[in-house]
Amino acid sequence: MPSPLSPATIALVKATIPALEAHGLAITRRMYERLFQDPAIRDLFNQSHHGETGSQPKALANAVLAYARNIDNLGALAGAVERIAQKHVTLTILPAHYASVAEALLGAIQDVLAEAATPEICAAWGEAYWFLADILIDREAAIYHDHETRPGGWTGWRDFRIESVTIESETIRSFVLVPVDGGAVLRHQPGQSLGLRLDLPGEGVLKRNYSISCAPNDRSYRITVKREATPGRPAGLVSSWLHETAHPGTVLTVAAPAGDFVLDRTTSAPVVLVSGGVGLTPMMSMLETIHAETPERPTWYVHGALHGRVHAMAERTRRLAADRPAIRLHTVYEAPESADRLGTAYDRVGRITPEWLVAHTPAAEATYYLCGPKSFLASLVRGLARLGVPAERIRYEFFGPADELEEEARAAA
Repeated sequence: MPSPLSPATIALVKATIPALEAHGLAITRRMYERLFQDPAIRDLFNQSHHGETGSQPKALANAVLAYARNIDNLGALAGAVERIAQKHVTLTILPAHYASVAEALLGAIQDVLAEAATPEICAAWGEAYWFLADILIDREAAIYHDHETRPGGWTGWRDFRIESVTIESETIRSFVLVPVDGGAVLRHQPGQSLGLRLDLPGEGVLKRNYSISCAPNDRSYRITVKREATPGRPAGLVSSWLHETAHPGTVLTVAAPAGDFVLDRTTSAPVVLVSGGVGLTPMMSMLETIHAETPERPTWYVHGALHGRVHAMAERTRRLAADRPAIRLHTVYEAPESADRLGTAYDRVGRITPEWLVAHTPAAEATYYLCGPKSFLASLVRGLARLGVPAERIRYEFFGPADELEEEARAAA
């Protein structure tokens, strides 16, 4: 644990809160501009979060502001620190990288704030940065050590071969990955993700995280990927490549599983898994794990999809529930088609709402695990809390920088 921050540093950092509120996004945008002048550093980041939406600079600006506001109460940031450390591990961030970020951040503060960035302010932020960096470095070192010492574990990047490809729906495919070296794999925690690094012709190095969609085992991982396409924009580079080009035998470079959105396996209390669209991926890992390890655990799996053609892994979930009376399924289609049979393919027309969940699942004792699109999560997270479900029993995974979800939640308020 690093030495505590000095009272003078805490006071100076808190004094910069108004400047961060006004100029935080400009600072983080400038920071990434400076940082990405080094191609090796640029390749560490998922560039899909640095495009037109600028979602990652927004997320970092919010994080820097939250750090300044809580500089004298860092316990409030413990959850955020763990999420950052786990994300860094999937990107194989190392201690040496922190110096580059420090230089870019402090330089950006000076560029944007100009004369207001006095030597005292810069020194205070330098001390505050390295205080937090040392906490993250220590936590990441512990995670890396755990990965390296557990059976099947590794650090850095490891080559995996695609063993099989399964078409799950019109837009979603599953890929089973096995190590090229023939060794065992690290048993993941249900809900965790893998980091992938690809060097695509004409695109350079690209990094993505994909949730593991199978129960823990010693020989393989399964990832389930939606081909992303947004009207007016090119389809997702990596998801399109996986759908169009990857095949059995293709080799991918993979970082060890990480992530803090994981199923609590220390209790047999009821659990409610709720997903929308491709948000089912971590839920499938949790559901398969419950099916195999704690078949008597009261479990509700509630999934929402547009219609049957895009509903992935439907038959798989029905098979899992068929021989486990403790597992209850409920499927909601927003716009079912003529081929979709009510009572077989789906149970209700509409959307999943917090009111329905509280009325039809054991809200007084269950833990809710949520994963899906921004608006889906924002509605459910806020709604469940409003209806009395304690925050510690509402857990969620969001595919993207957290500021996007926070903005969606504010809009839904």
